[in-house]
Amino acid sequence: MKRTKGMLAAGALACGLGLVLAAGPAATPQEAHRPQKTQELRALGELRETSERRAPVAPCASEQLIANSARWIGSGQVRITVINDGPRACVLKGYPTVALAGQGSPDRNKLLRVIRQGQAAAVQLPVGGRASTRLTFTPVLGEADGYCASGAEPTVAPSLVLGVGGGGLQLAPDDGGQFALCGTTVHATAFRGSGS
Repeated sequence: MKRTKGMLAAGALACGLGLVLAAGPAATPQEAHRPQKTQELRALGELRETSERRAPVAPCASEQLIANSARWIGSGQVRITVINDGPRACVLKGYPTVALAGQGSPDRNKLLRVIRQGQAAAVQLPVGGRASTRLTFTPVLGEADGYCASGAEPTVAPSLVLGVGGGGLQLAPDDGGQFALCGTTVHATAFRGSGS
């Protein structure tokens, strides 16, 4: 009988030990809070991503815009495409300013009066995104040096300065020639998004 009781006590002790081992070591207070902290961090991350998506995109600055040349598309018309060179997305809206580049010094630039065409709308430019404007000059008539219908002398310049994003981009015609125009005005369309 004593032997039976001893065996029962030993069996109960072994069973209890097995339950403790199966359950593993007791969680520390730090470990008990770990799942809650993980959930809080995940929620904060999702909140940060949402706020970043909703944050307004800044206007484009001239430092992040590039343009290679002014492409002739017709008599007295050029199309200029600017590209967002990064490092982040930006918004471009409105019309450019235009000046004939002064040779040797920006102080000698000749600002033209811009006649705006079309409605301006915000253009979202991701990095690598493009936007274009079309410039129309009063063309020079005739051959060689040419002439102006108004009787004024034509103006000739090797490049122009496109004012955009608070700065200027100096551009030459894509055919290697010069800009020749009559008068001191230019028609400019608002910037529009264009394909890559």
